[in-house]
Amino acid sequence: MTISLAQLRRCSAAIDIGAARTRVYVKNQGLVVDEPTVAAINTRSGALLAVGAQAEVMDGRTPDYIRVVRPVSNGTVVDIDMAQRLLRTLVGDKLRKTWRRRPTMRAAVCLPYGSEPLAQRAAVETLTGLGARRVELVDTLVAAAVGCGLPVEQPEATMIVVCGAGTTQVAVLSLGSIVAAETVPVGGNAIDHAVIQHLRLHHELMLAGQAVRPLQLILSGGDGVTPGSTEVHGRDVISGMARSVHVDTERVRDAITTPLTSILDGIGAVLRRCPPDLVADLGERGIVLAGGSALIPGLEPMIHQATNMPVHTADHPDTCAVMGLGAMIEGKVQPLHLDPMDP
Repeated sequence: MTISLAQLRRCSAAIDIGAARTRVYVKNQGLVVDEPTVAAINTRSGALLAVGAQAEVMDGRTPDYIRVVRPVSNGTVVDIDMAQRLLRTLVGDKLRKTWRRRPTMRAAVCLPYGSEPLAQRAAVETLTGLGARRVELVDTLVAAAVGCGLPVEQPEATMIVVCGAGTTQVAVLSLGSIVAAETVPVGGNAIDHAVIQHLRLHHELMLAGQAVRPLQLILSGGDGVTPGSTEVHGRDVISGMARSVHVDTERVRDAITTPLTSILDGIGAVLRRCPPDLVADLGERGIVLAGGSALIPGLEPMIHQATNMPVHTADHPDTCAVMGLGAMIEGKVQPLHLDPMDP
C-alpha cells in the first residue's frame, strides 16, 4: 500500500469506506460526508430510494419490495456497483462537478491491514467509477494513528487498536511503518450479537440490532452512574407480542466479555512479536483506542488490567482514520528523513 507522502499530497480527497459508516474528507474543505454505509433500493425497479441515515432507519421496517443493503463488509467492498451509487449520492452534485473539471483527480482510501488484492482492486474500481484517475491505498492503522496525533514518524513505539464494526486491528508503529500487526475478526457487530443472544436466551426477548446501541450507552455509564438494571423493549420469542423486561447490567457485561477476550489475544500476539525496546516504550506511552467501537463498555479497563499499560481513548475515535488521511493529503505530516550514509 501507499507509504509515500509525496503521492498522497497530490490527492484531493480522502475516503474511509467502513462497514458501518462512510466518511469523505476533501482537501481545503475538511470532512464533508459522515453517513452510515447503508442504501435502500426498490427490488422491482432497481431504483435507489435512500442512502445513509435515511436508509439505516428503514432497516427492518420495509415491505418486501424494498431491500436495505450494506455494500461494505469488514472494511471490504463486496458490492462495487452499489458502493458507487451510494458514494455518488452522498458526495453530491456540486462536489462531483468539481472533480469532473479536474481530469487528474486523485483519491486516497483507507483499507484494513493485510487486505487481499481482490479487496484492494474492489476499492480502486469503486473510486475510479466516480471519476478518480488514480487511487492511493493507505493502511487504516497508519491513518488512524496520525489522526490520533501519535508521533508515528519518530523512532518510538506507538500502539493503536482500531475497533471497527466487523474487525479489530492492532498494531505497533515506529518510523512511520508497521512493526507488528494483527487483525481480529471481532468488532462492534460481534458485541451487538452477544447482547442480542443474551436477551434471547435469558429473557426470551428478540431485539433488533439497532436497539442494542442505546443499551450499550447505558452500560458505559456516560452520566457517571451505571444503573443496576435497564428496561429493554422487544418482541417475545414465544408469543410474538411486544414486551418489556428489566435487564441486569452486570450480566450484560459478562455476556460481552467473551468476544472482548479475542481482542486481548490479538494485543498479546502483537506484543510478543515486538522487540523488547519497543515494548518498553509502550509501558510508558500506553495504548490508544480508535475506531467507532472504541467506546464499547468495559473494553478500556479490560485492556488495562490484562496488559498493565496505560490505555487511552482518542478524543474522536470514530473519525481518526479519515482525519489522519486528510492530514496526509493536506501535507501536515512531515516524515523523518533518513539519508543513506556513504561508505
